[in-house]
Amino acid sequence: MYRASFLLTATTRLRSIHRQMSTAAKAPFILYTEGTPNGKKISVYLEELKSIYGDKVAYDVEHIALRTGKQKEPWFIDTLNPNGKIPVLVDRNRPSTTGAEGFAVFETAAILLYLSQHYDPEHKLWFDLAKQPEDYSEMLQWIFFAHGGVGPMQGQLVYYNKFAPEDVPHAKKRYLEETKRLYSVLEIRLKNRDWLAGPGTGVYSIADINVFPWIKGHTFSGIESIDEFPRLKAWFDRIEARPTVQAGLAVPKTQ
Repeated sequence: MYRASFLLTATTRLRSIHRQMSTAAKAPFILYTEGTPNGKKISVYLEELKSIYGDKVAYDVEHIALRTGKQKEPWFIDTLNPNGKIPVLVDRNRPSTTGAEGFAVFETAAILLYLSQHYDPEHKLWFDLAKQPEDYSEMLQWIFFAHGGVGPMQGQLVYYNKFAPEDVPHAKKRYLEETKRLYSVLEIRLKNRDWLAGPGTGVYSIADINVFPWIKGHTFSGIESIDEFPRLKAWFDRIEARPTVQAGLAVPKTQ
């Protein structure tokens, strides 16, 4: 009887330790993502934050392969994003309002701002609204420019070049010209500047991170080179050279 009691107690303790280890092994965030420009915005930013704040912003990755349609399944729609798109960031530090493991945030610009507001208290990668109101406004302007312009237009270019069931030359031409026009806007902004927002020549921030992965995908989109935009190319090269950016671009890891 003593042996049985001892074994039961030991088993209970082991189960308790296992549960504790399982809980401890969970990172503060889950990133539901795919290897798209929008997905890479968030993994790049998380890697940048990790380099500053360490494991406070560690994250688990749930790869949502878009071709499988997982992002359209009821569990995803009901608990993560009713729009059925990636990326979605779940913050395990905060209570869920949808049945997810924590507080779910969708839309890339919203995720970037959420992470900044809650997890970059030193304003290393964004601007303090109270102390830097003009810089903060510029940051938002360039985020919204990319969110409403570069992403949608280049996304249409990708669709008509890669995935449309029939060849539509007019659409290809339209979205190529519009995407390159938007690149030229960035080229204008980067005159005598290193970064899109901030005083002087600018400060590397989420304004840059938000648009960089789309520029990274220019070749896939059908734009062979960005050499005609030398300032944009120099900006792109500065960002791409960052080890944190390379780490973020490697997410999600696929077989």
